[in-house]
Amino acid sequence: MTIRIGDAAPDFTAETTEGTINFHKWLGDDSWAILFSHPKDFTPVCTTELGEVAKLKPEFDRRKVKVIGLSVDPSESDHKWIDDIEETQGVRLNFPVIADHDKKVALLYDMIHPQALRRGREF
Repeated sequence: MTIRIGDAAPDFTAETTEGTINFHKWLGDDSWAILFSHPKDFTPVCTTELGEVAKLKPEFDRRKVKVIGLSVDPSESDHKWIDDIEETQGVRLNFPVIADHDKKVALLYDMIHPQALRRGREF
């Protein structure tokens, strides 16, 4: 599936660090969203990235943009990682992280390179 400019974002229901969400309901009718992914919890670059997004969240809120991360790890790992982000980045995560250990959302949004899928690569 290819998502193009002007397409409606695919809907999904998923577990997050803030509970179960339905993406379209969570987003609402008057918001934009940034859905971003990272390869693995506790990686240094991703830890820094999520910390920086948390610091910028008030500016996203002002512009009616909701932020949500996508993790290929289970929710238990995500919760531990949130504590690590707070410790290392000096900010508490203030947006949900999707626990996409089965990669359903990543596949729905065509986020995984086909060669990685063929090789059975773990993320």
